[in-house]
Amino acid sequence: MSLKPYFTFLLMLFQLSVYAQDNFSISGTVRDEKETIPGAAIYLSGTKISTITNTEGKFTFSKLPAGNYDVLVQVVGYLPYSKSLVISDKSVNMDVLLTSNPVMLNEVVIKPDPNRLAYLNLFKEFFIGRTPNAKDCKILNSEVLNIDYDKQRKVLTVSSKEFLIIENKALGYNIKYMLQNFEYDYRTRIVYFAGFPFFEEMKGSKSKINRWNKKRNTAYFGSSQHFFQSLYEGTSEKEGFVIHKLGTIGNKNRLPDSTINANIKRLSAGSRAINLLTFNKDDSLNFWLKERSKPKAMAVLNKAKVLTDTLVKTYNQDVKYINFTDELFVMYTKEKETEEYSYLGFQVSRAPDMGNYQVSLINLVAPPMLFYKNGSIANPRSSLYKGFWAYEKMADAVPIEFKPIEIK
Repeated sequence: MSLKPYFTFLLMLFQLSVYAQDNFSISGTVRDEKETIPGAAIYLSGTKISTITNTEGKFTFSKLPAGNYDVLVQVVGYLPYSKSLVISDKSVNMDVLLTSNPVMLNEVVIKPDPNRLAYLNLFKEFFIGRTPNAKDCKILNSEVLNIDYDKQRKVLTVSSKEFLIIENKALGYNIKYMLQNFEYDYRTRIVYFAGFPFFEEMKGSKSKINRWNKKRNTAYFGSSQHFFQSLYEGTSEKEGFVIHKLGTIGNKNRLPDSTINANIKRLSAGSRAINLLTFNKDDSLNFWLKERSKPKAMAVLNKAKVLTDTLVKTYNQDVKYINFTDELFVMYTKEKETEEYSYLGFQVSRAPDMGNYQVSLINLVAPPMLFYKNGSIANPRSSLYKGFWAYEKMADAVPIEFKPIEIK
């Protein structure tokens, strides 16, 4: 059975923003109900920035630009902790109160689920992805995942109270990922996941690091992170992105539902299972069944380029936004889609003369779409991605502060 999502709602909360020149700090104290905790690991989500608390349970991140940050805290024996902070005009001091992890303190008996392996494989496919990099990317502690399938809603949910440990040998990263939630709706085939990643560089030889850097550059170029960074700076077309609008119109070659359903009902009277019957080519019922299978709407691409001057608006001094009707058709003209990609069900149709460049679609579900200078989205549930950005997932993720590396 094929489970290719037509739409993928991909949410990675890379909330670190780097859009101001002022230097600020985030400091704080980590404690439980009894005392302060030394040696606690503190991370800034979506980055490679981390520290540990001192003997008094205190920590500091200094020389930070103004922006939006997600602070993650990890200590063995305690539940992971996260807090979102906004720095605009002054430094921030925070108190972190950790809660003991009952799973670590008490033995828990889990009822075996005969479907767990199948659900786990589905989660890995939609979370890690199916790109070439995904073949060298794996979750090392999948036992911490809590998997639940709601038969009535036909929704698969996955969560965890522990950091997922992801080994990405393709890009040379070890990733600690605090999964907030993951949902896959079997009916709509929409995937949504949210969480906080932290990247650690793997160690390797000079030649291996050089190979990693090449693959990191490839993963970054043409990504949604790259697109929104360039959109913020007004350089998207210069960097290879071409934007069009994709609209929909009714299919004039399809008869109305009322006519189709009335004829199917008339011709199938007395039959218990229409879809199990076979008919001759000229059979009237077969004609109406084929008519019903035709799409109700057809996509229409406007080949006029969307000008970023009219698309991008300023929300405040740190955030910009886009708001549009129909869908944005974003083509990255510096990389082409592979033959392997075209077989996976993500490919977006386009005119033959447009070539097979990487194409992604942005559909607004809760406009407007707000974004920072570093390419992170302030309200990720505002949009739905299709095409290449739906194809690329954690196996192709790079830190939010990543800058393309010149390969010698």
